[in-house]
Amino acid sequence: MPNLAQVNWEEFLIHVIVVVLSLSLHEFGHAISADRLGDPGPRRAGRITLWPDRHLDPIGFIMILITSLGVNAIGWGKPVMVNPRFFKHPRRDMMIVAACGPLMNLLLAIAFGLVLRIVVTIHPDSAYEWVTESVSGRFVWAFVTLNLLLMCFNLIPMHPLDGGKLLSNVLPFQQSVRFDRFFYQFGPMILLFVIFSGSGVLGTIIGPPVDALLRLIVGRI
Repeated sequence: MPNLAQVNWEEFLIHVIVVVLSLSLHEFGHAISADRLGDPGPRRAGRITLWPDRHLDPIGFIMILITSLGVNAIGWGKPVMVNPRFFKHPRRDMMIVAACGPLMNLLLAIAFGLVLRIVVTIHPDSAYEWVTESVSGRFVWAFVTLNLLLMCFNLIPMHPLDGGKLLSNVLPFQQSVRFDRFFYQFGPMILLFVIFSGSGVLGTIIGPPVDALLRLIVGRI
């Protein structure tokens, strides 16, 4: 835990607000897609809403607060419970539901990335200062970068992440059963190891796609 007297409180608030809103939109993406595909569970649970309080996990939110005092914000939202028995095409529809969470993060990154591109086009000489020094610029930059990180992280092909659900429903049935059995048992431990082993392992996995998407969406500042 860093010395609270040394904490940049503006940066702390930016991280917390952006992560909370991004996680809420991520979970809303899962909920609304499952609802449209026929599962009544998310609506009954009150998840068809954009209000963050319906999508936040208490422990995950505490982790966001604690880790936002450091370099990066880490946390999680409340998972949307989905029952594939309500789907007409269970495997295909589960893939759609799993993909819609990261898709929401990509759309957020693109929307705020377009704001950055407009600023760079109109004020090319002062865009860098706006992104690094103004509160509004840092908010926009955080929405782009944190949503790309959240999207790419969730697409890692292992349970309990969305990428695990996508891969599981692509694999032939028998391989899917073995994949699910292994990663539902060991996936959380592997994931914790990856997260807390330092930025090297996680950066190696998601760093290249995040950098590529950042250059594609934002360009050069």
